[in-house]
Amino acid sequence: MKLNGRVAIVTGGGGVIGAGVAEAFSREGADICIADLNPAPEVLSVVERAGRRAIDVPTDVSRKDQVTKMVARTIETFGHIDILVNVAGITSFGSAATLDESEWDRVLDTNLKSAFLCSQAVIPSMREHRFGRIINLGSILGKNGGNARPWLDRAEQTRSGNCAYGASKAGIHALTYYLARELAGDGITVNAVAPGPIASPMTKTFPDALKALIPVGRLGRADEVADAIVFLAGDNAGFITGEVLDVNGGMWAD
Repeated sequence: MKLNGRVAIVTGGGGVIGAGVAEAFSREGADICIADLNPAPEVLSVVERAGRRAIDVPTDVSRKDQVTKMVARTIETFGHIDILVNVAGITSFGSAATLDESEWDRVLDTNLKSAFLCSQAVIPSMREHRFGRIINLGSILGKNGGNARPWLDRAEQTRSGNCAYGASKAGIHALTYYLARELAGDGITVNAVAPGPIASPMTKTFPDALKALIPVGRLGRADEVADAIVFLAGDNAGFITGEVLDVNGGMWAD
């Protein structure tokens, strides 16, 4: 059990990837705070059936006051925090030409600001215990300028992630690099996982023409992302920090 006795916060724990992370973590021995905008009783039950302790703390992770309360509740319940996985996020589709300012703000607040606020909130507990793992959910779209090819077919852009989403995920990658350097001396590693297209409600409209460009021939699965996060959270990854690990079926290599 790679995470036996560890305490983890999983934001976005009610979503497809977040729930996959919570399940994988509980299977590896971690106790978990599930922090999603809405209650996630099904995920809570999965963790408890694995024999681990869990709390479900509905939280708007883009608001500092709610993040502070969620982290305090976790420490009150479990005594400390070992692992933070910043999964919470939303997608945004369409072109830059039609992107509304309010949508830009909504995406950046939910995807990037939330990861900063949650990371900032757990640093004191991790520093106190000289151990921590912060793992952020990046994206291939923070690297490749988007999967769509609007110069061939503008319809691909209307059904693909737009520049607000890509900018938020590129910001996640930069946040990972900065925190990794700042916290390395405290026994805290900071890494990210950058998935390609993952089968979920978010990718139901993913164009077939773009699916055909995935070298392994299929969309990814949430459990494949979760397994990568388990590795980065474990003791065997203690010499890895500031890394953005691609899990994208060969769509992008760097």
